[in-house]
Formats: sequence, C-alpha cells, structure tokens
Amino acid sequence: MKKILLCFLASFLFATLQAQENLTYQKPPQEIMDLVDVPLAPATLVDSKGEMMVFLYRDQYKSIAELSEQELRLGGLRINPKTNINSRTTYYNKVEVKSLKSETPKSISGLPENPRLANFSWSPDESKIAMTHTTDTGVELWVLDIAAASAKKLTDATLNANMRDVINWFKDGSAILVKMLPENRKELINTTTAVPSGPTISTSDGQKAQNRTYQDLLQTPNDIFNFEQLAKASLVKVDLNGSATPWMDSKMYNEISFSPDGNYVMVSTIKKPFSYIVPYYRFPFETVIYDKTGKEISKVNDVPLSEVLPIGFMAEREGRRDLNWRSDAPASLVYAKVLDGGDPEVEVEFRDEVFLLDAPFSGEGRSILKTKDRFSGISWGNNNTAIAYDYWWNNRNTRTYVFDPSNNKKAPKVLFNRNYQDQYSDPGNFVTKKNQYGTSILALKDNNAYLLGSGFTEKGQFPFVDKIDLESGQTTNLYRSNYNKKKETLVEAIDITKGELLVRIESSTEYPNYYLRDINKKDALTQITSFENPFKALQDVHKEVITYKRDDGLELNGTLYLPADYDKDSKEKLPMILWAYPREFKDKNSASQNTSNANDFTYPYYGSPIYWVNRGYVVLDDASFPIIGEGDEQPNDSFRKQLVANGKAAIDAVDEMGYIDSNRVAVGGHSYGAFMTANLLSHSNLFAAGIARSGAYNRTLTPFGFQSEERSYWEAPEVYNAMSPFMHADKMKTPLLLIHGEADNNSGTYPMQSERYFNALKGLGATARLVILPKESHGYSAKESVLHVLWEQDQWLEKYVKNRVKTEISKKEKVMVD
Repeated sequence: MKKILLCFLASFLFATLQAQENLTYQKPPQEIMDLVDVPLAPATLVDSKGEMMVFLYRDQYKSIAELSEQELRLGGLRINPKTNINSRTTYYNKVEVKSLKSETPKSISGLPENPRLANFSWSPDESKIAMTHTTDTGVELWVLDIAAASAKKLTDATLNANMRDVINWFKDGSAILVKMLPENRKELINTTTAVPSGPTISTSDGQKAQNRTYQDLLQTPNDIFNFEQLAKASLVKVDLNGSATPWMDSKMYNEISFSPDGNYVMVSTIKKPFSYIVPYYRFPFETVIYDKTGKEISKVNDVPLSEVLPIGFMAEREGRRDLNWRSDAPASLVYAKVLDGGDPEVEVEFRDEVFLLDAPFSGEGRSILKTKDRFSGISWGNNNTAIAYDYWWNNRNTRTYVFDPSNNKKAPKVLFNRNYQDQYSDPGNFVTKKNQYGTSILALKDNNAYLLGSGFTEKGQFPFVDKIDLESGQTTNLYRSNYNKKKETLVEAIDITKGELLVRIESSTEYPNYYLRDINKKDALTQITSFENPFKALQDVHKEVITYKRDDGLELNGTLYLPADYDKDSKEKLPMILWAYPREFKDKNSASQNTSNANDFTYPYYGSPIYWVNRGYVVLDDASFPIIGEGDEQPNDSFRKQLVANGKAAIDAVDEMGYIDSNRVAVGGHSYGAFMTANLLSHSNLFAAGIARSGAYNRTLTPFGFQSEERSYWEAPEVYNAMSPFMHADKMKTPLLLIHGEADNNSGTYPMQSERYFNALKGLGATARLVILPKESHGYSAKESVLHVLWEQDQWLEKYVKNRVKTEISKKEKVMVD
C-alpha cells in the first residue's frame, strides 16, 4: 500500500510539473516582429495661436525592469515611493519644436541625459512649457523655452508628484507653484516585514454602501500611515531662475487651480478618516480659496467621507460639487448641488441647481440654472451667454442649453435634446478660443457660435463646421470634408472667424499628418508635418468596412482585413480572427449606426489582432456587438442570446463573401471583450478557439454592478448567473487562452478572476491555458510582456485554428448550445 501511495504521489507531482510551464519571455514570428519593433511618431502640442508645435517622442514600450521598480498601491493610486511619482507614468525622452511656417523642427538643447519627461504645462503666454524629469531618486522641475529651443532645470529632485497636479503657473508667467516633499515626512513602513499592531477593522452602521469593486485600496493601518506620508507636500513658489519661496506648509494637497485673473488660488486638501472600501477621491476633503500670496480668503467646501451613496449610476453626493472657475470672469466660482438628494429614484422636476459665487467667496452664491438631468458642465461665453450640459445614463439622453448667466429669470433654451449614443445626430463640439486671461471661452460672433463635428452618416464619415444662431437654434454649414479615400479630422480651430483650422489627414496606409486648412478657400491646405508610415509591412493589405444584418434585422458592421497577397477571385478559404467588444444600447437605431472608417490609418498596437493578417488570416476587427434593451427591458436580460446572434452574423457575412473556412474562426477580446469571448465559447459552437485577455468571468465577484449593469446581484441574480462564464464552465468545449496582468488595477477584473476560471476549466477537463504576466496592469506595457503575449496568441491560433483538425460543423449546428 505504501508503494502504491508513493507511485501515486510521484505521478501526481510529475503531472503537476508538466502542467506548469517554466517559460522565459518568448518572441513572435518575424512577420509580427516587423510590425512591433518600430519607432513611434511623436505626440504633438500646438499653441492656441497656431504658431508653434511641440513634438514629444517616447519609446513604444517600457521594459520589464522599469515595471519591476518599487511600487506601493494605496487608495487607488500606484506610487513609486523612491521617486515620488505615479509608478505607471508614461515618459517622453525627446522634444522638438517647430514653427508651423517652417519645414523642419528644432531639437531642444539642454535636456538632461536620458530624459524621463512628463507633466507638460504651457505657460500663460505659451512661450514656455514647464515639465518634470524623473531621476533615479526623485522628480525635478524643468522649463522649456519655445523660441530658444532650450531647456533648463529649476529644482533638484524634490518634487512630490504622487497626487498629480504638480505644476501650476502663476498668471504672470514669472513663477510656478509646485508640490514639494515636506521636510517632516516620516519614514515609510515596510508593510512586508512590519509586525502588525492589531487587526484591520471595517464597520457598517446599517446604511447601504453599494460600491464597485475598486482595486489598490488601503488595506491596513500601515497603508493608512504610508498613504498620508506619500500624499503630504509643501507648496513652493519657484521662479524661472530656480529661486524657491515657501508658499504653504505641508498638507495632503490634491487639486490646485488659479483664478482666470491669477489673484486667487483654489486648493483642495484630503483629510481623515480614510477608507478601506473606496479610493482616495472619495476620502474627506476641503477646498479653500487663497490669494496669490497664500493668505486664506474663504473655505468654500468641506466634504465628508463618501462611502455611502444612493443606488444607481446617476447617484450623487449632497453638497457642492464640480467646483470650477468661471473662465470668462476674473474670479468667480461655479458649482452644482443636487435637488433630488442625489437619489435617481426620486422624481423631481429638476435634478441639479448651478450657482455662481463671486469674491470674497462667502455665503451660498447666486443660482443661475436648474437642469432637468444631472449637470455635467458649462462652456462660458460672456456675461449674457453660456452653454450648459446635462445627461442621464439610464435613457442615454443629453441636453445642451444656452442660457443667460446674469439673469436666472430668463428661461434657458434647449439647443439639443438627444440620445448621446446616436452618432448620426451629434451636432459637434462648440469651438472655443483663449481670452485675455488665457482661459478657453466660446468663440462667438454676434449671436452665433460654431461647432466642429465628427460627421458620421449612413454614407460615411464627413467632418463638418457649422455656425449656429443661439437665438433661433438654426445651423448653417460652413464646411464639410468630402474625402472618400482619406479621413480628415478637425483637430481644432485656430481662428474660426477667419476659417482657419488645424486638421489631420490620413488613409489606411498613409500615416496621419497635420495641415492648416482655410475653409473659405477651396483646396487651401498647407502641410505642417511629414511623418512617414512605420508599418510598411501592412502597405498592401486589403481593408474595408463591411455591413451585414443580425437575424433580427439589426444592421451591424466591422472592419475586414485580407492578406496582401490574397486573390479575391480565387477565394481561398482562410482562417479568420474576429475581435470585438460588446456595447450596451437603449435603442436599435443607435446600435445599428456605423462609426467605423476604412480610411483610418491601420495602426497595430499591443492588443491588436491585425498582426495576423500577415500570418495568413482574415481579420474582422471591431465587429459590432451591440446588446440592446429598449424601454423597461435591460440590455443584459438577453445578453447571451444577442451575443451569439452578433457572432453568428459576423461569421456568416464573411463566409458568404467566400473568404473563410467557417470552421476555422477564432474569437478574441480584452477586458469586457474577454468576458464576451468566454460566453461565446460556452454557449455556441461558432468558434474553433478563443483568446480572452484581462477579463472577469464570475459576476458574483462584482455584486454591486459591472460595466453598464447597475442592478445588484440581489436584485437580478438570474442575470448575474446567466452571464457568468464561471457558472457554465462545464459547457466549455472550445480551446481558450486566458491572459491576465498580475497587477491588474481595473475595477472588477482581479487576476483571481482568470485564476479561478482556469481552475474550474481544468477541473472539468476543458482545453485551456492561463498566462499571468508579472508586473503588468490591465493593459500591458513592457516590451518583453507584449512580445510574449503575441507569441502566446500566435501559438494558440496556429494550433487550434489554422491547423485545426477538420471538423465539419453545419451552419444549423452553430447555434446556442443551451
């Protein structure tokens, strides 16, 4: 018996070792490598006058060594405690400047060796840009002189960028208000070795606190101590010669902003008690107005801990919220307050009321507007004209009001009242300009404003410029792009009254470049940049947007890619990859609209399926996967049925074109797309294999809502159970590749979701593989990780899709399994 037991244990250990692959990072085939290891074109900054452009260059990926630097996850933040900046910050390593009238950009002199630049901030007159440089030991303040094309350091590595909002210019441009490390900061507690002083305790006083499943929360008293130390900063005034003057003592400073005229500063500070169940932005805080010398003028907000809110996505806390400076006035505060107690279930005529509070910022302020639904912002124009917005998630409605901020007796006029998912009816965004304070206000002429629109229509995308009479609401079209083989994006108006726009033009194989367009002159287009296409390997790939119908008649679409050497006449049957992300809608009209553009530049990134078009696959990317619930019906009430119908319609459409072997189709997605993938494989025979990255598979682990589902598990247990692939793991008969970042910080997509789901699949005998990426978050950023993910996906697709053992499955069999 002892020998039998030993043999059993030996066999068990061997099987366990065989199941746990000890792989080092791998690289995908050369056809994919040719599209991965390429230089990025720069990000761009343009001044408001359209005179100067700044190019910011960076590496496409971090290294795994960078991701392995020390990181503390506290209160919803990720902090490098050695350098005192967000540990996931994107850094730029090269800067150039260019006059829009010159042909070539200038390199910046004086930059540090191996720069790691972030937090770029224009000076008020836009002659300079302040920025941070992260060294091995901390964060420095630097300033870039645009005209001189030179940079210089203003401080040592003493900035505290942990709470962001680290740079704020004084309005005269002579100095910068920065957050600096306080002298009295205490040494952090090493939470991995510290001996606990007691248990961690949370309490419930009987009030409902139905919060989403946040990650990176405070977990212990030691976390509370460390968060406080890392959040504390002193405010220091630094002039352009590097001279530093203390401005305010150490506190947990959060948001900081100067009034338009620069005479006042609004400062928010976080207070105790903290929370173990919500992130830092729901901790108690107070907001105080100071003058520009640091003298306190008035406390304008004092907000308690927000652990408890009414139920629903449209729930809000009581008290002042959305405090901002009115941009067209020297120093006036604007804020909103709920009229329904913050509870969306309460029926009221108006949901919110908006107030103005002038210096010296005492008292309640003056009511200027009430909104039917939840207030969401104001675009300021002048004393008599402003544009306000509200929205309501439950019916996807939004309103745009024009109102007179000086006369609340005058009823506001509703300019637009529409479903915000209805892209065809989108009137566009109001054009703004900089005023004498350097803040953005509406570009007005007489009683007219201007709109820049994306221009999605049934016939394609044609961006436009409209003029709108704010009195009558009538619009007049001033320009409409007429490209059919290219795509034009209206980036911003340089001077709308003169018809001068900054635009970006691209095609599927032409890299996006910037141009100046005069809409008053036909073909008046001046090219500004000349970025080359770094993805030449995709130059001859066929790309088109196809439309097709679901079995209920709903029109869908997706972007189809065929290999460069594919003969459309011979119609060789190739394997296909379908990649998608479900989206919820409250009406069929919005769900059926086509917002894909075949002229978008084909830009592969770490998560793209497009790489495999160069490996002999047909790719249907961004396929429509609408989930609709009209009226009282919720989209998720029929989630699985609609999901399978969407998948079947996509496969049938490409199959009828003659390009694919419908028995060799893979499906994949990221996050909610991974959730989609697992459900499709569990409840249909449509696919040969699946790829699910960074998903959630057990909805009972997100019991107070997820994605666009606001009902709790206890309100709709049948929906949660029906939608959870984990609950149906016994139905999985299709090979599934699961990939997840070990440090995923997205709400609800804990790495445990993939681990538990894989264990269930393995225990039930399904074909599955789980890949956990060290140090990676919800998205993947280390080059080693990205290359390995591409290798894993390629191996999976080659084995289970391209070289799948031929299994003839009729179209009738490709339906719901249950």
